[in-house]
Amino acid sequence: MAELMKGKRGLVMGVANERSIAWGIAKALADEGADLAFSYQGEAFGKRVEPLAASVGSNLLVDVDVTDDASLDACFAKLRDNWGTMDFLIHAIAFSDKTELTGRFINTSRGNFANSLNISCFSFIDVSRRAAEMMPEGGSLITLTFQGSNKVSPNYNVMGVAKAALESATRYLANDLGPQKVRVNAISPGPMKTLAGAAIGGARATFRHTEENAPLRANATLEAIGGTAVWLCSGYGAATTGEVIHVDGGYHILGFPQPQNM
Repeated sequence: MAELMKGKRGLVMGVANERSIAWGIAKALADEGADLAFSYQGEAFGKRVEPLAASVGSNLLVDVDVTDDASLDACFAKLRDNWGTMDFLIHAIAFSDKTELTGRFINTSRGNFANSLNISCFSFIDVSRRAAEMMPEGGSLITLTFQGSNKVSPNYNVMGVAKAALESATRYLANDLGPQKVRVNAISPGPMKTLAGAAIGGARATFRHTEENAPLRANATLEAIGGTAVWLCSGYGAATTGEVIHVDGGYHILGFPQPQNM
C-alpha cells in the first residue's frame, strides 16, 4: 500500500457489485490509505456492498435515496457525526428505465426524462452542496460520465442528454466551489462490463467495437479508472478542476473506425 490518500476520508456512492466502476475507484483509494464510507439504496444492494466495504476496512454504510432530501440529510449527518469533515466524494449514480435504452431517442417519455435527469444529474449537484459544507480545507468531487454526452451512441438515448447535463453541471460546480478549494471533475470511461452498462441495448457489440478500434486497442479497466480517481483526489490533482477526463483507450479522439474495421 502506498500512502497518497493517508488521512483522507470520503464517501463512495454507487457500488453495486465487485465489477462496478465505483468499486474500482473505492479499491484504489483504499489501497492508497483512504478511509471510506459507502452509500447504497435498498436492502438488496446493502447486502452486496457490506462485504466489499468490510474488505477495505469500512463499516460506515448508509442507505440513501438520492431523490429524497431527508434521506440525503440523514446520510451527511451520519458522516458529520463520524468524521466531522471529509475530503472527497465519488458520485457513480445514474438511472433510466431500461425499456427506453433501446430503439429511438425520440420515443423518450416525459416521466423517464425527468427521472433520468433527476437521478443522473441533479443528484450530483445535491450531494456536492452537502459534501462541500464538510470540506473546510478543500477537497475533490468526482462523477462519472460517458462519451454519449457529446456524440450519438446508439441506444444510449436519454442517458446521453443526462450525461451532457452532468458534464455542464461539473463545470458550473467547479466554478462555484473553486474559491473554497473544492475541485470538481468527471471521469469518462469507455464501455464497461458493469451492471449499469448491461442495461443499454447493444452493450456487447459496443464493448467489442471500442476494444477493436481504440488507439490502445483496449477498453478501460477498473484499475485504470481507479488510478485516475486517486490522482484527482490526491494532492497531485490540486490544480485540476472542471474537467472531463477520458479513460477509454483513446477511443474518443477517433473520427472513423480503424481501416481494417471499415
